[in-house]
Amino acid sequence: MRCPKCTSIEDKVVDSRISKEGNTIRRRRECLECGHRFTTTETLVRDGLIVIKRDGRREDFDPEKITRSVRVACHKRPIDVEQISMLVEDVIDVLEAQFEGEIPSSAIGEGVMQRLRHVDQVAYVRFASVYKEFRDVSGFMHEISALEKPKP
Repeated sequence: MRCPKCTSIEDKVVDSRISKEGNTIRRRRECLECGHRFTTTETLVRDGLIVIKRDGRREDFDPEKITRSVRVACHKRPIDVEQISMLVEDVIDVLEAQFEGEIPSSAIGEGVMQRLRHVDQVAYVRFASVYKEFRDVSGFMHEISALEKPKP
């Protein structure tokens, strides 16, 4: 691992912690050149998954796209980075268990919306507005009124 301060590749691992889910390892490292301490995260590489888009196109699965869209929806909301990471990991784990190698983009969007609904309702509406492509205020109103009804 390259030191972010001096760019040396000589370091030692000071501490390692496995996430609760067991699919991420957080390592605390110390540069042997300058003594700077930094943190790295190792995650499972998910190879071979394909996303089927609404228009039928296929593209490689990129978990970072889900993370970015959830971060945008959660911008300036009381949701920490760890909650977002756990939400995304949960969605991906369910999708991998449910689908073989091809995942419909609709399943990704629905999975994110289902979890965001329980985490933060404002972030949920923000995400839904993009995912469901609201054209006017009535789309927002419909989604907000649906939030007020208990969902099974």
